[in-house]
Amino acid sequence: MSFPWIEHFPMLTQTMNGKRLAYLDSAATALKPTAVVTAMSNYLLKHTSNVHRGIYRLSEENTSAYEVVRDQTAAFINSPERETVIFTKGTTDGINAVAASWGRTHLKSGDEILITDLEHHANIVPWQMVAQATGAKVVSVPLTADHQIDLAAFHKLLTPKTKMLAMTMVSNTLGVITPVQEMISAAKKVGATVLLDAAQAAPHFPIDVQALRCDFLVFSGHKVFGPNGVGILWGKKELLEAMPPYQGGGNMISTVSIENGTTWNKLPEKFEAGTPVIAEVLGFGAALTFVKSVGWQEIENQDHSLKAAATEALLKIPGVRIFGEKPNKVATFGFEVAGIHPQDLGSVLDKEGVAIRTGHHCTQPLMARCGVSAMARASFGPYNTTEDIQQMASAIEKARRLFL
Repeated sequence: MSFPWIEHFPMLTQTMNGKRLAYLDSAATALKPTAVVTAMSNYLLKHTSNVHRGIYRLSEENTSAYEVVRDQTAAFINSPERETVIFTKGTTDGINAVAASWGRTHLKSGDEILITDLEHHANIVPWQMVAQATGAKVVSVPLTADHQIDLAAFHKLLTPKTKMLAMTMVSNTLGVITPVQEMISAAKKVGATVLLDAAQAAPHFPIDVQALRCDFLVFSGHKVFGPNGVGILWGKKELLEAMPPYQGGGNMISTVSIENGTTWNKLPEKFEAGTPVIAEVLGFGAALTFVKSVGWQEIENQDHSLKAAATEALLKIPGVRIFGEKPNKVATFGFEVAGIHPQDLGSVLDKEGVAIRTGHHCTQPLMARCGVSAMARASFGPYNTTEDIQQMASAIEKARRLFL
């Protein structure tokens, strides 16, 4: 570790239940560097005003700062245009926007929406809802025995009926990296539109929408060291321009008339109804600046190092089973300890200062494919250390002594 992570993340110096905190739930929400909190507090304490609406200095300055974050985000994902970056409430909001707007416009009876068994509920339920409304059908790609995408099955399920391929880039539960480029290339050959859920990818490695050749991409700010309540939807310009708005209200209109109806604003405003979460967008911009200052090489090196060390530590413990153990993954581990319920395991680890997630992780279909109703999950950020891994391993050993 060459970057001084602890200087930027005060939470790393805290204790939990009298023990040093080992925060291993970054897949749920990442810790926030001081710069993010400073950006938000500066706006709230010294610069509060609305954006896009005032001609006074505060409003104009905030509008400029707000739009700079759009430029930052476009650069972060290598978008060819800034106006195709839409600010949302997060990944879930972005997927719902595409499902409701693009889906209800383009899908009809007999069409198919192809997802995978790795998906978060946020990339399942909106498609089920739009399928019910349009007569389309949701089809899911199964997994292999070692919890990877079954590419042979994918190629069989992908047909001219497939109008949308919606898939995660990284499993939030197992950390498995999906072979998106092969799948996108195949989808394009049958004319399918592609949406990528990048919520778990964005904190771990660079994203390039032009190289990926996807049509839509979504992720959440709070996964990439930013605040909650903000995220982005990116889409190809021609698709976004053809789509009807997802929500109505202020800012997304051009003209409003009781007699003659409403016309829409241009991109990106067409999809940004109402007063935005200004402090959160500015905090998100600070998070992107922070990532750039650290550099992807440092972040990826940390991820690889933690992944290797955690895999070794977990597999040394009798009875531990890692789901999706293959190395093509990020440092996120869904696992079980034979004979111990995940909730009991999580309670023991909590007492030892180790924060992990237990349950179905909003991936109930994946749980069914793994043959369990719940599992434990330890997910690492680049600020974690080998000391955190050893603390987790020792706590699991303590749980084994208590329950077995």
